[in-house]
Amino acid sequence: MALETNVKAVELKELWRRYKESGDPRAREQLVLAFSPLVKYVAGRMSSGLPAHVEEADLISYGLLGLISAIERFDPSREIKFETFAMTRIKGSIIDELRSLDWVPRSVRAKAREIEKASAKLEHELHRAPTDAEVAAELEMSMDDFQDALTRISNSSVVALDELWTLSDASGDQVSLLDTIQDPDAVDPAHAMDVTETKDRLADAIARLPEREKLVVALYYYENLTLREIGEVLGVTESRVSQLHTKAVLRLKSALQAEAQQ
Repeated sequence: MALETNVKAVELKELWRRYKESGDPRAREQLVLAFSPLVKYVAGRMSSGLPAHVEEADLISYGLLGLISAIERFDPSREIKFETFAMTRIKGSIIDELRSLDWVPRSVRAKAREIEKASAKLEHELHRAPTDAEVAAELEMSMDDFQDALTRISNSSVVALDELWTLSDASGDQVSLLDTIQDPDAVDPAHAMDVTETKDRLADAIARLPEREKLVVALYYYENLTLREIGEVLGVTESRVSQLHTKAVLRLKSALQAEAQQ
């Protein structure tokens, strides 16, 4: 197995050399084929949080555009792991295409913003994360309506921590919330991008989450558990885990946006 892995690494290195030195279209095609499982993996992860009418095959098609872009922009001489470099671009390509289709109802977007604002207001007043009942009361909603709203938001949300955010500096570069948390085993492919302050803010915001929401974030984004598997760990339904995930993401977005405006 080790010998097979080494042979494959040598073959990939040769493909990168041929493509980058001469633009060999055959080498480019083989690179796309070699790394296409990345697209299927990302599309599969994202499809679990999307409405049933969004086909995984369509997500794969959108993601392939991101993979091709990553291959064209990748610099093998920097000794950065290509998979790390490519996954953000694959996700970004899928998200951009979904946004262009505008499949999320305006009412759902509006309700998500209302919950974000109410949560931020109450957290500022109470100096802690508000409960579901407190947010529902602030919005003058019944608990059933509030839970139903969370379900609708979660069913229409692209994996939100993977969403690309544009940096506020003049570079116009983009970074996902998840990418701003340091991975000690990965080399940052964008050395010129200073995200230290954002990482600190996000870490603080995650630390302020209620324990169950914090656990859902950790299990989903870092342990790669599915919502069903997290439900088994917590002893709750997959639907409830989806609601906890949605609340966590809304709190994090609200916290970061509030700090950015200060």
